[in-house]
Amino acid sequence: MEKINIMINGLPGNVAKKMARFAVSDEKFNVIPFSLTGLDIEEKTVVIDNVTFELVKPDSRDIKTTHIKSVYPSFISIDYTHPNAVNANALYYVKNKIPFIMGTTGGDRKQLEETVKNASTPAVIAPNMAKQIVGFQAMMEYAADTFPGLFKGYTLQVVESHQKGKADTSGTARAMVNYFNKLGVDFDVDHIKMIRDPEIQEKEWNIPREHLGGHGWHTYTLTAEDGSALFEFKHNINGRDIYVSGTFDAVLFLKDKLDNPDKTRKLYTMIDVLNGK
Repeated sequence: MEKINIMINGLPGNVAKKMARFAVSDEKFNVIPFSLTGLDIEEKTVVIDNVTFELVKPDSRDIKTTHIKSVYPSFISIDYTHPNAVNANALYYVKNKIPFIMGTTGGDRKQLEETVKNASTPAVIAPNMAKQIVGFQAMMEYAADTFPGLFKGYTLQVVESHQKGKADTSGTARAMVNYFNKLGVDFDVDHIKMIRDPEIQEKEWNIPREHLGGHGWHTYTLTAEDGSALFEFKHNINGRDIYVSGTFDAVLFLKDKLDNPDKTRKLYTMIDVLNGK
């Protein structure tokens, strides 16, 4: 099998580092030694497992892209950058005809989807790349479509905890609220409770200290109007390893779409990746 060229954007961020570390040792991939980064990043290079990555800032990426594409005519980008960069990065990928995996949450998601739908190259966009959580979301979507109004009259509490550096509300939690709305629950995403204080996370949530810098804990609690029934859903993820396999599956999926293009569709989700369609 010919190796797939991939460019991992978001270094020196922790998720991008995790992706790069796994990708460098994966025989399916050839990792391009460049990474898009933010203007505020002071480092010029990052070394991961003996591979030196040159960090490319927004003000120089057009010139660098010309060079990169001259050496690697075709590649797939993996984006784990920053919520504020989501839409600008998507426009950059589309402009340069670079197929991409958008693992970064935040930004204007409707605008993001429209950008891809109007593009000539495909992309996979998902608020969560963990296959098991995506499967759970698919189950919730099925329930919402099949049993609309099932929890009408119930109150909902959504609490999510992530590492201190995560700037935005969990994209997974926001997506879940949409399913609960269809199930009859009156709840706005603005009422999602975000926990970012490491002391609270460790002492009140009992999140292991070694994972305070990288975790995603979510609890969704439904309570009947008279208090006679309570339903609770949880998914607690420690570390970032679970996101790697899903992201790499998305790369393989996207490569297949490039080899066997669908002229009617460019936008895909992780549910499409799981279904292989």
